[in-house]
Parts: sequence; structure tokens; C-alpha cells
Amino acid sequence: MFLENTIHPYNRKGSIEVICGSMFSGKTEELIRRLKRAQFAKQKVEIFKPSVDTRYHDEDVVSHDSNSIRSTPVPSSATILLLASDVQVVGIDEAQFFDAGLAAVCNQLANSGIRVIVAGLDMDYLGNPFGPIPELLAIAEHVTKVHAICMRCGNLANHSHRITEEETLVQLGETSNYEALCRDCYKEQKK
Repeated sequence: MFLENTIHPYNRKGSIEVICGSMFSGKTEELIRRLKRAQFAKQKVEIFKPSVDTRYHDEDVVSHDSNSIRSTPVPSSATILLLASDVQVVGIDEAQFFDAGLAAVCNQLANSGIRVIVAGLDMDYLGNPFGPIPELLAIAEHVTKVHAICMRCGNLANHSHRITEEETLVQLGETSNYEALCRDCYKEQKK
């Protein structure tokens, strides 16, 4: 007989959930909400973020609204496999900054019965698919696309427009570096 709170390994159903959208759309806020619900349900949760993301805190995942949850910064997706043993739920923030192996790592976790919740930008500041997110979208059971509000016209925004002159692909930043724009306002800025 199994203990009441124990999930038999054959009854665990793994899955991948992706929360994506532009900057300031609430991706991290939604990730934190789902992970805190899992913790409240007494599920064993591990949360990871790329070690390059030190904007708000060295270790915690922190939303723009200052909501936070403890996490483990990792240098690569392979490290997640080493640290995610004996858990029921894995959360991954800023997935666009991980290497191309992230989708395989998430698949391996889900295939072993773990619920994997991933949040990240779906497009870079140039409007191109970003990092491992497109592959994660293809293999996910659940996809949530969240939107910000366009800083120019007030419509739904799905683009992260960089307002600085920096041209490197990865530039950590917030409202001093980026603004959320709708398709039309983004096109206007690119002319």
C-alpha cells in the first residue's frame, strides 16, 4: 500500500508547459504562480534559471512586479538533469538564454514523469524566434502565450523592442532597455 501523498511512479504523468511572450507580458509572474501552487499542494518542486540572469537577484527568480521564488542558477541545460532528481515539478525561467539542449532535457524530464514548466521570450528584439523556445513550443503539451500592452498605442503587444543602440543578441534589461510593442508599432520603429 502506498502512502497517501506518494505518487506511484507508474501513475505519474510527465508533461511540458511553455509560457511565452514578449518582455513585460507576465511570463515569470505566471511561472511563479504555477510553481507556488505546486508547492502549496506539497509537491516537490525545483526551479532553475540561467546563471547569466542576475538582474534582480543572483539566485531567486523575480518578476518585474517583485514577486519571487527561490531557484538554482545553472550554467547549462545539462546541469538541470543532474539537479532535478526526486522531484515532481521542474520550473525553468528565462529559457531563451539556455543552450540548444534544453528541449531534450525537458523531454527527458517529462518522459520520466515530471511536470516541466518553462517560461521565456519567444522572439528576440529583432523579431526572430529565440533560442530553444521554438523547439519547446513544438514538443509541449500546453502552451500559454501571454501579451504585454503596447507602450505606444495600448493594443496587445507581442514584440520586445530594444530602445538602446546595443546590437548584441543577449542584453539583460528592463524598461530602460526595452519596450513592449504591438506588430504595427514595432513595424513603424523598424522603418
